[in-house]
Amino acid sequence: MLIRRLTPTDLDDCARLAKDRGWPTERHKWRLLFEVGEPYGIDAPDGDGLAATNILTLYGKDQAVISMVLTASRFGRQGIGRRLMEHVLDQAGERTVSLYATDNGRPLYERLGFRVVGAAAKHTGVFAGEPSGRTRPATEADLDGILALDAELFGTDRSAVLRRMFGFGLRVRVADGGFGHCWRNDDNAVIGPVVARDAATARALIGDLALDAGGEVRMDFDLDRQDMITWAAGHGIGAPWQVSRMVRGGDLPGDVTCQYLPFMQALG
Repeated sequence: MLIRRLTPTDLDDCARLAKDRGWPTERHKWRLLFEVGEPYGIDAPDGDGLAATNILTLYGKDQAVISMVLTASRFGRQGIGRRLMEHVLDQAGERTVSLYATDNGRPLYERLGFRVVGAAAKHTGVFAGEPSGRTRPATEADLDGILALDAELFGTDRSAVLRRMFGFGLRVRVADGGFGHCWRNDDNAVIGPVVARDAATARALIGDLALDAGGEVRMDFDLDRQDMITWAAGHGIGAPWQVSRMVRGGDLPGDVTCQYLPFMQALG
């Protein structure tokens, strides 16, 4: 039951654990989170891989995100997942902590002091549309502007993650008053983050990124963005799967009305 910091040598066991719980293996995503976050795990008592994992990612001094919360099915309901969650909450200190929760994980998080602040849904499909003419591919020269806009609208420092967009993703696009990113997952391309001052700019970024990616894309919209969900559905993006967004501590910083898609929604 010893909690330890995971290393890249544990990535195969993380993928096995994800598969055990019916998740995609998402090796590309795990690798990035290992670079920018603090991955923790408990080795399986039977010596076969990992019993549980989660990853704590710190944004500045006031916000943290917990992701990749997994417990092997054979060790469910034995308190292992809770022990690991309590450990990372201690590491987060006084920061406001957020996560996305499935129905299975939500009761545990509520007992740990999290509250539901909204809901989101994964939407997938092949985007049908034409280029907007409002966005362009970003270059490294655009990075300072992207970081400044994100710090203003997201409300805290996540530059350590955003600086990796160009190497991690398929494409970064910018527009007047916004930026967006698209990255390859196991069987589709995920659009996010998308941060923009208005919905028209966000739609232009999302549509152009989806066209860049080609094939099936994924967009994770908060359910209070019905206008965006309706727009996406009109362009072939549907099949939603809903989760809860939960927060522990104070309110999230920034202007949530300008945060259209998350970087990588990770479910617990």
